Amino acid sequence: MRLWILYNMKMREYIMGLKPLSIQKMEDRTDDVYEAVVVMSKRAKQVLNNRVMEKMMDAAIEDVEMGVYDKVVDENPEDYVEAEKATTIAVNEFMDGKLEWGQTEVES
Repeated sequence: MRLWILYNMKMREYIMGLKPLSIQKMEDRTDDVYEAVVVMSKRAKQVLNNRVMEKMMDAAIEDVEMGVYDKVVDENPEDYVEAEKATTIAVNEFMDGKLEWGQTEVES
């Protein structure tokens, strides 16, 4: 699926990374759709946190102190590389059966 958007008087093409999901296929992985949503959202958060950590590790040590950037880094727009969205990665991993999860018992 392709989506065209007029932005700053230029036509840009955006490729939609996420395709429609079948609820029946989702229910094959788990009986509870809400559980599936929670699993996918937690995985998306993990993917995003990993990206942030990689970016922090790539930054110079003296520029980063306790996880806080002191300087605003001016990035060249021509050097921008569009990464796949974290939600798309999480949903695809879930639907492909690559994720394992479980529930822990809460003691009362």
